Amino acid sequence: MFYWLYERMLLSQIQVLPGHICFMLSGADLAADPEKCFEVTGWCSELNARPDPGASDRKPPAIKGLTFHISPLSPAELERSLPAIKKISSVARLVLHCGTTEEVSGTGLDVVVAIGKSGREEITDCIRRLAETGVPPSEIDEKTLESCLTFRYDPDIVVKTGDDHLTDFLIWQSVYSELFFSDVNWKYFRRVDFLRVLRDYQSRIRRFGK
Repeated sequence: MFYWLYERMLLSQIQVLPGHICFMLSGADLAADPEKCFEVTGWCSELNARPDPGASDRKPPAIKGLTFHISPLSPAELERSLPAIKKISSVARLVLHCGTTEEVSGTGLDVVVAIGKSGREEITDCIRRLAETGVPPSEIDEKTLESCLTFRYDPDIVVKTGDDHLTDFLIWQSVYSELFFSDVNWKYFRRVDFLRVLRDYQSRIRRFGK
């Protein structure tokens, strides 16, 4: 009962939602609760479906994208986790990146699951592709590089649960992202903890490096 009341209080306080949220997970996080990614996707969809308390004829702010980055998994860990990950496609549009493969399924909220992807590798691949296509060095700028990225979006907030450090995933794209470190391990991360992340996000003044 207490958590239900606390959730209602948090919901009433949240008026600004991040457009894109990225969760960074370790292999141990996923192994502890492979269904949690599906749960978090459901929480985001529920928030997007809620009516705007300020005006019934105005569309409320919405979460447009959700990313789960998962550190490299062993073949056995991947086999055990894939069914739970692919379950996301039953409630959202899932883009699953695993190694060199990409699989798209489902409709709805855009959800990216990237397994074992490295930000350094992504930038290195961009430079390699530019070199292979013969782009003159004088013509390479930020926009040129960004056009070669695999993940072409900038997360508004990056969330890390537990006590593990951040990875270099989205190292280019997340340079101006807000960071949130939760002391709650992924397995015990609840809806109320997610709402606390969102409340914290809306209280921050984003400067985008200025």
